[in-house]
Amino acid sequence: MAVTLSERAAQHVSNYLAKRGKGVGIRLGVRTTGCSGMAYKLEFADEAPQDDEVFTSHGVTVFVDPKSLPYIDGTELDYAREGLNEGFKFNNPNVKNECGCGESFNI
Repeated sequence: MAVTLSERAAQHVSNYLAKRGKGVGIRLGVRTTGCSGMAYKLEFADEAPQDDEVFTSHGVTVFVDPKSLPYIDGTELDYAREGLNEGFKFNNPNVKNECGCGESFNI
């Protein structure tokens, strides 16, 4: 089981953590919501959550809560710029369907 970051995503997270002046990595997970069932959660972690799985990708520590891991196992978090828009993109091989707005998914 693993969750990874692309080089671009890792660089963006590293730069942001340096600007913040604190933080040990990022925490990924899923929550129940949206028209397709689940949505991603992404937050900066200021300390290591006790029961989370820990992965390191391109020098960035990624924490994933145990309940979310089966839904996002194998996911690569990318950072993309498309025109005037930029943001994180989840490349999750487990997704079967996504809603039209792209905010939620199901497995």
